[in-house]
Amino acid sequence: MSDMVLAKPDGIYIAERVVPFPRSISAEARAALARAVAPDGRVVLPPPMPPADDRAAWITLRAQVEQIIMTFKEPGLATTTSVETVQMDGFAVHVARPVGVAPTSRVYLEIHGGGLVYGGGAPARRDAELIAHRHGVTACSPDYRMPPEHPYPAALDDCLALYRAVLERHVPQDVIVGGTSAGGNLAAALMLRARDEGLAAPAALVLLTPELDLTESGDSFEVNRLVDVNLAGGLAESIALYAGGHDLSHPYLSPLFGDFTRGFPASFLQAGTRDLFLSNTVRMHRALCRANIPVELHVFEGMPHGGFQGAPEDAELAAEVDRFVAEHWGRVTSWSR
Repeated sequence: MSDMVLAKPDGIYIAERVVPFPRSISAEARAALARAVAPDGRVVLPPPMPPADDRAAWITLRAQVEQIIMTFKEPGLATTTSVETVQMDGFAVHVARPVGVAPTSRVYLEIHGGGLVYGGGAPARRDAELIAHRHGVTACSPDYRMPPEHPYPAALDDCLALYRAVLERHVPQDVIVGGTSAGGNLAAALMLRARDEGLAAPAALVLLTPELDLTESGDSFEVNRLVDVNLAGGLAESIALYAGGHDLSHPYLSPLFGDFTRGFPASFLQAGTRDLFLSNTVRMHRALCRANIPVELHVFEGMPHGGFQGAPEDAELAAEVDRFVAEHWGRVTSWSR
């Protein structure tokens, strides 16, 4: 019999087990988690991404994913907004304005999510429509260029171009920037790059379940792997496609690693305890606190990436965002704080 002793693992071994749907959340939220799980109790993983050079496969996949994303955009909500799409240098911008509301100089720049490779077109247009409806202001959503045709830094270049154009027409205290998931990555990276290029800071920043660390080094990338029903498989393939060989730890790719002692806007951060990106959010909160940046952190019990899609917890989150935005319109900020 061998005397070989197995090395102690660099972590905690957990045998296969069932992770129950928490009783600490609403019945609607529990139902949402249950709907996302297969009959055998396993989270359904997304299909593998096609090769980067298979353009036809990408076009087909993008169309399929766009339809799925649109089901998360409150399809039953009728909005009182007008939307137009305008062309900038190499990309489109969806501009929505509320109807029946007194005109205002305020602008909300919303950057769409989609794993850095999806979410343009109809979903980006719907983002602008929903933001304008909720906040009663003009909303702009850049339909930024994406891989495989346009890897980094194309998307960030487009967001910066739009932000620069907005500042040419509006005072910075009338501008709020937001983004969800990959849009949160680009929104935070935009703030770092705008600061580095001498542009003014906006009134505030809203980051919902943001993809702030493309190195995926945080604890939740392991603890919540295959538990986050909306993002079970991770995004390693799309991250590699987006980065195009650049250093993933660069702050323009992973804003979590930025130097916030040089300033950053007042920020709203949100995630859930089952969110694959929970570590991104709580680490960003600590980084901003250490730099004395005004910041709010909202972590929702049992919530996966992107929320429950209609549970009371989603309405509570929306109300918190509405309050934060209303409180920060008109605030004059500077990078030096």
